[in-house]
Amino acid sequence: MTARLSILVIEDDKSICSFITTTLSGNGYRVRAAFTGREGLSLAASLCPDVILLDLGLPDVDGCEVLQKIRLWSHVPIIIISARNEEQEKVKALDMGADDYITKPFGIAELMARIRTSLRHNSGSSPATTYRALDLEINFQKRLVLLQGKQIHLTQIEYQLLTLLAKNSGRVLTYNFIMNNIWGPYIDGNNQILRVNMANIRRKIEQNPAQPQYVFTEVGIGYRMRENDAVTAL
Repeated sequence: MTARLSILVIEDDKSICSFITTTLSGNGYRVRAAFTGREGLSLAASLCPDVILLDLGLPDVDGCEVLQKIRLWSHVPIIIISARNEEQEKVKALDMGADDYITKPFGIAELMARIRTSLRHNSGSSPATTYRALDLEINFQKRLVLLQGKQIHLTQIEYQLLTLLAKNSGRVLTYNFIMNNIWGPYIDGNNQILRVNMANIRRKIEQNPAQPQYVFTEVGIGYRMRENDAVTAL
């Protein structure tokens, strides 16, 4: 299936770019590379790739500016690949519309998994009606949460939080994104209410909340839910 899918790599480090493009090509993707932000913007507009891998530290235009310009006209999945590992940089990129963020150095297996996740979320197929991973199952249509086959009772807010994460499983959702979706854009910026609700959810679905299997904390950034096994892999 990947033979029809194209990926644009915007990365100024030619050795890293070569490594990524060779690996992706070997996995059946059509790959084009750009070494500057301006070249990347031009290729993004002309090629309309299925996924863009974007470095933030470009020589001519900051990667966040490239991201912002692409988001003016396209919803293409954009995965940031950057050596910048500061929390505020990740939050900024994700809030500006990036779908994911991988810090260098990274493993190819991780990169391929993130690409597959982004492609699934951007596919034209009908939204998943079920989330299933390990012993947890969520039926979105029936509003039913099952753990080891037994129903788990959640408050309305807890259910909204869990399903928001489940429908975006595999992706990092920032605190701001989650709070805006659940409580609206005028909620106080203090995320304590979010942390309390997430702690309650973990007590109900995690065997050991200190070592979660389903909902993971991206420290200083937000939360990520385990990939949905009910969705057929690309």
